[in-house]
Amino acid sequence: MSLLVTNIAHGWTGDADGTRLSGAIRIADGLIVETGALTPRPGEEVLDASGCVVAPGLVNTHHHLFQSVLKGVPAGMDVALDRWLAEVPYRYWPRLDEEALRVSARIGLAELALSGATTVCDHHYVYSDRYDYDPSQVLVEEAARMGLRFVLARGGMTRGRAFDGADMPPPPVESLGTFLDGLRDAASRWHDPSNRAMTRVACAPTTPNFNFTPGELVEIAQEARHLGLRLHAHLSENTGYAAQTLKAFGQRPVPWLAGQGWLGPDVWFAHLVDLDAAEIALLAESGTGMAHCPQANARLGSGIAPAPTLHAGGAPVSLAVDGAGANEAADMGGALYAAFTLHRARGGVGAVDAATVLHWATMGGARVLGLPGLGRIAPGMAADLVLFDLSAPRHLGLHDPALAPVITGAAPVRHSLVAGRPVVRDGQIPGLDLSALGRDAARVTARLARQPEAEPA
Repeated sequence: MSLLVTNIAHGWTGDADGTRLSGAIRIADGLIVETGALTPRPGEEVLDASGCVVAPGLVNTHHHLFQSVLKGVPAGMDVALDRWLAEVPYRYWPRLDEEALRVSARIGLAELALSGATTVCDHHYVYSDRYDYDPSQVLVEEAARMGLRFVLARGGMTRGRAFDGADMPPPPVESLGTFLDGLRDAASRWHDPSNRAMTRVACAPTTPNFNFTPGELVEIAQEARHLGLRLHAHLSENTGYAAQTLKAFGQRPVPWLAGQGWLGPDVWFAHLVDLDAAEIALLAESGTGMAHCPQANARLGSGIAPAPTLHAGGAPVSLAVDGAGANEAADMGGALYAAFTLHRARGGVGAVDAATVLHWATMGGARVLGLPGLGRIAPGMAADLVLFDLSAPRHLGLHDPALAPVITGAAPVRHSLVAGRPVVRDGQIPGLDLSALGRDAARVTARLARQPEAEPA
């Protein structure tokens, strides 16, 4: 069975040159087989792209789905990163039962799908023997239910961070052995090394300089590479990271991690806001990637990451939403717009253009995740497509409608496909009852807000 996407007037291939696309796209067996001036074959299903911008499915390279029921927590609204960490994820983690995580994941995945994401990497770092369920299994199941490609970045920590306040619950720590066992189990169950995998696993210690010892980091990197897994973590989200590593290890974060075997083309870091010139050069030379989270970094007052400089130096740059607890607009359209505007506010109109930002969110994301079969509209690539609807008033009057997904920040999805199968159809996610999800979200959020922390062990 084949599908023809027709009447494409405004399309992007997703490549670094900003190549445009028009005409039609033929899909068969989950792959793009032809593009250009094509006509329907007898019996071929047709998807009309009139009034849409067609692009590769967007790739979100860093998220925290458990935070979708932690949006706008009052104590975390007007504080910087360290206090926010204490008041939101580290205060609420003991309250996340299976229902809360499942509902939270469903909310986040729906937001992402309806804003153009077809691949989601979720960095889940809350694992504890207090839970009577497997968080990894919940997340993988919910992504499969939605029909999205999913990378489970299996996080965790062997030591917690010290936050002010005696009323804080204990951190969700594991022994190194338990962390590695969890990583091996996840890899055996869900890691598909193929170029167009529906599920992947990455090794993702939460924050290396705060949550692990140097010896542990070396062992983790060796085991991950033995398992064929990529490496991911938070790094240099604000100036506190450099201050901590300079004090503890006498180096800034990037060169310090280079000494632990934590740079290379199989590594990508979230944030990378605070980098000096030598660190930028080291990341670019080693091929280490960035998951750029412009909205969350702005929301927390952490700063603006040097994504254009890394991109110009040849480092892989991708786009990410980050957790909804620090970015209540958890959608890829907002991330596109934030990346486009924030860099121009800081560096002038030449800092970045719309085509580059879209490239970060498509081919850039596929490169960072090690999925070369995704992220570009071309024969032989995965049929992961998104059709952005231009019918809303905010898109009327555009002289170049193809720019809408980036420069308006809110182009809704009319249709999207993953491996040629519909994820969004006519602006809806088939099988998802949004009214029921809204009721579930309200109930779970209210329960979390009034539930006291679990007593320390």
